[in-house]
Amino acid sequence: MFSFRKKELVISRKNLKYNGTFLQPWAVAIVSAVLVVLILVMGFLDLRRSDSNLVGFMEDQALSTISVLQRLTEENLKSIITVTDKKGSNIKTASQEEANYSKRWVIDALTEFGSQIDKEWKKGKINNNNLKKLAADNKFWYLAVLNRKGQAVYQSGHLQTNMLDKNELKKDGRKLTTIDLIEKIRAKQGIGFVALRRKDNSGTVVINLDKPGLIYWSLKVAVERGIKKIGEGHGIAYLQIIDDQNKLLSGIGQLTKGLSSNDFNFPAIMSGKVRIISRKVNSGDSKILDMAAPLYIDKKIVGIVRIGLDRGSMDNIIAENRQNIFVFMIFVVLIAILSMWLLYHDQNKHLSGIIEMERRLEKAERLSSLGQLAAGVAHEIRNPLNAISMATQRLKMDFVPADPNKAAEFRNLSGVIRDEIKRLNGIIEEFLSFSKSRRLQLSDFSVIDVLQKIVSLIQEEASVRGITIETRWREKQVIIPMDVNKLQQSFLNLIKNALESMPAKGKITITVDKEGKNYILVSISDTGCGMTAEEIEKIFSPEYTTKEKGVGLGIPLASEIIRGHGGEIRVISRKGEGTTFEIVLPRERLSEKSSS
Repeated sequence: MFSFRKKELVISRKNLKYNGTFLQPWAVAIVSAVLVVLILVMGFLDLRRSDSNLVGFMEDQALSTISVLQRLTEENLKSIITVTDKKGSNIKTASQEEANYSKRWVIDALTEFGSQIDKEWKKGKINNNNLKKLAADNKFWYLAVLNRKGQAVYQSGHLQTNMLDKNELKKDGRKLTTIDLIEKIRAKQGIGFVALRRKDNSGTVVINLDKPGLIYWSLKVAVERGIKKIGEGHGIAYLQIIDDQNKLLSGIGQLTKGLSSNDFNFPAIMSGKVRIISRKVNSGDSKILDMAAPLYIDKKIVGIVRIGLDRGSMDNIIAENRQNIFVFMIFVVLIAILSMWLLYHDQNKHLSGIIEMERRLEKAERLSSLGQLAAGVAHEIRNPLNAISMATQRLKMDFVPADPNKAAEFRNLSGVIRDEIKRLNGIIEEFLSFSKSRRLQLSDFSVIDVLQKIVSLIQEEASVRGITIETRWREKQVIIPMDVNKLQQSFLNLIKNALESMPAKGKITITVDKEGKNYILVSISDTGCGMTAEEIEKIFSPEYTTKEKGVGLGIPLASEIIRGHGGEIRVISRKGEGTTFEIVLPRERLSEKSSS
């Protein structure tokens, strides 16, 4: 029987031995770190994607506004040009009544501009250089301020009269005034003009426009009226229209501080290579998305629209997305760390369980080997010991020396031999009992009766040593399936161990109580020397003993018997404070496999 069981235990041990397939902590850490990095990268990519989508949305919004502006500008410009074509591109005076409403837009704009020049003239801030710069910036063919007699006081340049005949420069033998010459040039070359005369007739401001200038101002006026229809608001911080010469046609709002006309690659925009260019601008509390796109009139690029949209709401959305992503990433990182810790903890738990199982299997193998050894020892040693014992008795009876001194010494030596043979017989009996500890013959019997019988057996020895035995039967008539002799031997070994742990005086307490619904608990407590944690780990090993003449089989034997009954044994001890053995036994009979 023992040979077969040993083979079975060895096979089980091989199958349960750890083969290194568990993930190591560093491998788990690397996997978790890679996962965290991937999540962080995905989070940042998602942030960039959200930012790009919002910027794209705002660009579409800007393009939609520009599209409306283009449509309004085309309608206004078409209305102005149609009227001009009918009249032969002539613009005479501000009081010309036959000009229709659309034509009045250009005249009103020029009139407003002339009024500003007149104001500056009154302040003494007008000179030839000023007028030259104003004419160049606003594409005027000629710009001048005239005195009461109609002669130029200041002008943007010499009036080009070479397009007139010499006889046209004079009338009745005198030179014509500047205003008369401008009128002749208009009549002959179609270069119109607007003249603003003061009410007191003290001066006149004259603005001449050739065809390119007329187109420029028509476009300028058309753009201005389109912008007025769009109006401010709608998140628009500023809107500027710039012509192909990088001159400002019109606009609303002011550029954010720090911006200039050179911020974008305007030639690339004018070439039509890009649909729209945008960039984020932060200036103080202002957060603007600065954008530039080409302005199309009749499918031709005539200028650039620069628009700034307040991106406060966009930044709020991005900040909220960033916060949500960071919270999500932190949550995932925590889950990864927790998973790593749980995996590491679970692996350690399983490894500890495997190590404990290997230890128990090793212990079972040793116990099984000791069982075989016990059978061999009983067979090989018992008979020679009986022969030695009989020979010793014969010597003691028949061969006592006549000399009294030698006779006393003879009896002493023979007594030593007899005692040692008796001790050897006891050791053999322990081995035999250990080898048979698993072969149980179960029957229903009272645990209290078994314990009471043991107490009766050792009561006298305990009294001699000054040790008190106290019993506490908290459960009455506890009947369980047991092998009475073997369970009695197990309890006796534990109680004797408690007795021997106290050199003199002390107390042993034996308690019977319930443990849950299906188990009972037998506690054997002493006030002896106690044990350390290391000693508790060793007491179930057959080779371990603290007694000078012990073989260390008492507690392992008790443990084997209790385990054979389907129970377990627990040890609670502290050095110098005593020890408690707790034996848990089932109330019901185990299956045939468990009890065998």
